Amino acid sequence: MIPPAAAPDFLAAHGWGGAEIRPLAGDASFRRYFRVHRGDDTAVLMDAPPEHEDVGPFLKVAGHLLDRGFLPPRPLAVDRERGLLLLEDFGDARVGPFLWRHPGHEREIYESAVDILAALASQPAPADIPPYDEAAMAREAALFPEWYAPALTLEVDEAGYRAAWQRTWAEVAAEAAANPVMVLRDYHADNLMVLEGRRELGLLDFQDALAGHSAYDLVSLLQDARRDIAPALEEEMLARFVEKAEIADPDRFRAHYEVLGAQRNTKILGIFTRLWKRDGKGHYLDFQPRVWGYLERNLAHPALAPVKDWFDANVPSDKRAAAWEATRA
Repeated sequence: MIPPAAAPDFLAAHGWGGAEIRPLAGDASFRRYFRVHRGDDTAVLMDAPPEHEDVGPFLKVAGHLLDRGFLPPRPLAVDRERGLLLLEDFGDARVGPFLWRHPGHEREIYESAVDILAALASQPAPADIPPYDEAAMAREAALFPEWYAPALTLEVDEAGYRAAWQRTWAEVAAEAAANPVMVLRDYHADNLMVLEGRRELGLLDFQDALAGHSAYDLVSLLQDARRDIAPALEEEMLARFVEKAEIADPDRFRAHYEVLGAQRNTKILGIFTRLWKRDGKGHYLDFQPRVWGYLERNLAHPALAPVKDWFDANVPSDKRAAAWEATRA
């Protein structure tokens, strides 16, 4: 976490000359974050190496969110050529760690998070956001046979896998195409910020937003790979979203929620395996059993029958959650 060589010049050009730069965080991408101190003022420096990352989508989606009254960090300075952004500092109160210290605030925070999604669902997606369509879902689902299966020495029926998903998500994809909303795609407790003096939550890690189904971010929030959420709270927040977003057919929406949950959780199993195998980030193995628990619940819904049949035929029980418990040990 050494600051990029260009950071002092960048900061000086935008009124932050001589500011102290302290490591803040990295994430699953190539982006790194630093906190910049100038007296009592602070800001966050994002380092997104241009050879690996493009800050353009972050700036575009942040602009859309700000225009619609949501709370992403405001850009204070931009150097797209060097991949440097200076951003409003939201502090350190990410929802995940905050709730570990203050569990009594869980319901009110999740209510706020659900209300944000209902507000997003009330507006059509911006025209310049790419679609979260069947092709995108297929690319993501393919991460399971590409990474998970070989990591656990599984020989799987890939053609049958693709066919099962195509049969399962056709209706979901049609709904997303007919009524697309802005889907932030990584909407969970560690990407939401408790902001001092505000009921609204700050939003992080939204640069990969697409135009898709309103249930996707909801399942991302309520089936969080990084923290346990009681099934009763999940049901309560689902009902809240259905009411706030004025969902006309709750049963149909629930089926779509489970399909998108299965797609997302299958994708995550592949991504976390890739982070371990390719990138040496073994701590992501810790989340695999929880994600499997969500996926098993998704697969129990009748809308997932073709995908459940494929998993039952291709992924034996000892290659599911238990396999990752053993690998982690």
